Amino acid sequence: MAKQSAGQLFRDAVAQEKPLQVVGTINANHALLAKRAGYKAIYLSGGGVAAGSLGLPDLGISNLDDVLTDVRRITDVCDLPLLVDADTGFGASAFNIARTTKALIKFGAAAMHIEDQVGAKRCGHRPNKAIVTQEEMVDRIKAAVDARGDDSFVIMARTDALAVEGLQAAIDRAGAYIEAGADMLFPEAITELDMYKQFAQKTGVPILANITEFG
Repeated sequence: MAKQSAGQLFRDAVAQEKPLQVVGTINANHALLAKRAGYKAIYLSGGGVAAGSLGLPDLGISNLDDVLTDVRRITDVCDLPLLVDADTGFGASAFNIARTTKALIKFGAAAMHIEDQVGAKRCGHRPNKAIVTQEEMVDRIKAAVDARGDDSFVIMARTDALAVEGLQAAIDRAGAYIEAGADMLFPEAITELDMYKQFAQKTGVPILANITEFG
């Protein structure tokens, strides 16, 4: 039997465990502990790379190579499907986003999320965020989808629009992002549980939830 791709393992986990708990693992040891504890999928966040590997705040300081180093260390020792925070794609052009997508697949990631903040981004739970136009984010998603090669690799669209443009605008953006080819959705900094239902009704795809007490 052919070995399942990392992306397919992630999709299967999403389908089989509802809700799927994707636990944060900022290094290889954390990934192994997550597997021992019974988790079916793991997550490497941009904040985790910045703080855990660089000792820096989550302000868009880390680069693609920083992320790939941690991805490789995790996937070398742990076969759980890994979702990776790709920030805004690590570059302004479609070529940068394509390179990021291909590199993450090469290094064993199962999924990535890419967001609609401006290049000089900041942690999604911090104030004073700025986002690009819907059209620019659609282009980011299309660049990632076109580059992935492996159709099972998951492209997840993250929108930070709630804090900037309000709920309806964020929902409208979400619909456009799924139409552009994103497989799943990550509405960032949600403040009420019912909002997730509205995003799900609009898009019909799996939703990543990371609600906090402060939005």
